[in-house]
Amino acid sequence: MSALICGSYAFDTIMVFPDHFKNHILPDKIHMLNVSFLVPDMRREYGGCAGNIAYSLNLLGGKALPMATVGSDFGNYAQWMDECGISREYLQEISASYTGQAFITTDQDDNQITAFHPGAMNESHQNKVSDAQGVTLGIVSPDGRNGMIEHARQFKEADIPFIFDPGQGMPMFGEQELKAFIEQATWLTVNDYEMQMLMDKTGMTAGEISTQVDALIVTLGGKGAEIVTADKIYNIPPVEAKILNDPTGCGDAFRSGLLYGLMNGLDWEITGRIASLLGSIKIEHHGTQNHHFTLDEFKTRFSAEFGMSF
Repeated sequence: MSALICGSYAFDTIMVFPDHFKNHILPDKIHMLNVSFLVPDMRREYGGCAGNIAYSLNLLGGKALPMATVGSDFGNYAQWMDECGISREYLQEISASYTGQAFITTDQDDNQITAFHPGAMNESHQNKVSDAQGVTLGIVSPDGRNGMIEHARQFKEADIPFIFDPGQGMPMFGEQELKAFIEQATWLTVNDYEMQMLMDKTGMTAGEISTQVDALIVTLGGKGAEIVTADKIYNIPPVEAKILNDPTGCGDAFRSGLLYGLMNGLDWEITGRIASLLGSIKIEHHGTQNHHFTLDEFKTRFSAEFGMSF
């Protein structure tokens, strides 16, 4: 089985400010902000929702088919994908654009100031779900606005079950658009903050939303996750990370686990736990694509954490 992963590709430039923003931002001058931060530590990571989801799904042995638009500067990322054995068949280069770029500055309180340039993401609607062959399920994750709308519609028209993952893209959509996504999707996944935002924007309760999909998956940070289906609520326990290095991309890793479970016909008890463990492993590593394991190593840790196997 294969999963078509519609979403963004981006470079993440992460800078660390060895001080506190609050020491350099004057509250009474916030209306005329003009600050500069010296950031001696900087790293550039491969990122983007589709890239991150495909990476972790590939580690598990799932066939990941990312679909995205990238820029003329994508060369090093393309080489990385080839080294990892991840398909580039459904990536389209927009030669006049940069690949999406996130510039993230973090201070000693873990506050972040981020600037994001969407670049080629804005052309994601140029890709068509029908371009992909042999797809059995998919996911619509944060991407260009029109691309998300079109890909959800195309999955529905092709009768391909898919996960809707609005993530940080949710503010781009209004009430009727979000309701349409929910109606079209087979499964919906959000974190608890996004769930509240979704209810506020649609005027729907969590119960009303859950009846529209086969499963509503809500991640709860350090409290694990909750999976709501028509006949049962599954409480998925968290996995304590061995070391807390970087939460960036944790949600994407979690979604890789959901796709793996769905692709392999696993029940929600197992699927949710695979996702939970993946998220924890990601937190133990800086960046979003620097964790490594074999499927056998993952299964061994899974058994140790949960006392069950898959």
